[in-house]
Amino acid sequence: MSVIISGGTVVTADTTYKADVYCQDGKILAIGENLDVPLDAEKIDATDKYIMPGGIDPHTHMQLPFMGTVASEDFYSGTAAGLAGGTTTIIDFVIPAPQQSLLEAYEQWQGWAEKSAGDYSFHVAITWWDDSVYEDMGTLVREHGVNSFKHFMAYKNAIMADDETLVKSFRRSMDLGAIPTVHAENGELVFQLQQEILEQGITGPEGHPLSRPPAVEGEAANRAIKIAEVMDVPIYIVHVSCKDSMDAITRARNEGQRVYGEVLAGHLVVDDSVYRNEDAEFAAAHVMSPPFRSKEHQTALWQGLQSGNLQTTATDHCCFCADQKAAGKDDFTKIPNGTAGIEDRLAVIWDSGVNTGKLTINEFVATTSTNAAKIFNIYPQKGSISVGADADLVVWDPKGTRTISAKTHHQKIDFNIFERRTVTGIPTHTLSRGKIVWANGVLDAVRGAGQYVKRPAFNPMFDALRRQSEVNKPTAVDRD
Repeated sequence: MSVIISGGTVVTADTTYKADVYCQDGKILAIGENLDVPLDAEKIDATDKYIMPGGIDPHTHMQLPFMGTVASEDFYSGTAAGLAGGTTTIIDFVIPAPQQSLLEAYEQWQGWAEKSAGDYSFHVAITWWDDSVYEDMGTLVREHGVNSFKHFMAYKNAIMADDETLVKSFRRSMDLGAIPTVHAENGELVFQLQQEILEQGITGPEGHPLSRPPAVEGEAANRAIKIAEVMDVPIYIVHVSCKDSMDAITRARNEGQRVYGEVLAGHLVVDDSVYRNEDAEFAAAHVMSPPFRSKEHQTALWQGLQSGNLQTTATDHCCFCADQKAAGKDDFTKIPNGTAGIEDRLAVIWDSGVNTGKLTINEFVATTSTNAAKIFNIYPQKGSISVGADADLVVWDPKGTRTISAKTHHQKIDFNIFERRTVTGIPTHTLSRGKIVWANGVLDAVRGAGQYVKRPAFNPMFDALRRQSEVNKPTAVDRD
């Protein structure tokens, strides 16, 4: 199978230029003008359009068992929706239950993911600690291409990692060449605040953000960053939602620490007024952690992307329908945490970022694709338009429009946090490993077509950290 995309403008994280792109057998074979291609190659006319790397969503939760239910979106429907929106690769999360073997959980998630329509990879969460976890981390890195481990600093009495677990896991990650990632919220503070708010008679969704104020996130982000500093390990903070954690990241990066930050499309454009909507079902549909914040925090997040202190955009795609959210109708702490967004991320960020001058088109590509590929060590296989790279491509119409709605989206959820938002800038075509899977509003996703992407350990930053550690190695005082 071969495809020629002609007449368009190639946009990468670094450059913009006119060229055609020829794909064959799942790879980019040639880039240039007046390419000599087979007559039977499928043709895509990209005149007045951009050709960009397929989006990478580094934070999704397909089919997640959580809070007494299971996310409504499975790996097929979720990756298919991603393809419709221009996202060709996801990095999902294996989350072992407390005392569950990491390898057992990994195999469980692999089984679920076999139906994926787009490419996928995994972070693995460290939810408990003993010698078996230490050994399993090594096996996952060496044999299964896992190069990142997730740590929840929230969800007390469930999957929260205490400081001892953070320290031991961070050290093990460094030795293995894997990057620790953290969900930064002080779980003890959240738990105590939840009880206090319930005692005050606040049981509705408005209690959710009250129990998770920005300071709770800021404290945890700062603590995780400082632990990483002592351990000499890089760290990646997921779903940064507020100025407090943004400031902690900025401060650390200004001091030379290798800290990376991720922001969700939802946190960039949806504010906390949704939780005070008189429609309790509407308010509950927006319950996620960290919660949506006030507009001043949104401004800080955009500034983080513009300054480079936030490097990636994601969705935390985790779908729960109204009947599932209703489990917390009398107690906001029981509302399953999660919202959707994989289908809409690229369009929302383009419309709110590029169209307003907050981001250049190259910065858009960097923050939606290339930076994630570099941080998680799959570049240039992913996140690039280069000869030999996977033919994961998006043909983007900067003038095309779409009104987002749960009635028309492909996501397996009955609500859309971007409902009725009209966006300008949409994908006309998506290619996954050289196959056209989205073309002018028609989705041709194939169950099981997605491939697992192994991610090598020891991103180049680890060599720099090793050299730095050697230079600063402590020495004993010779008192003889």
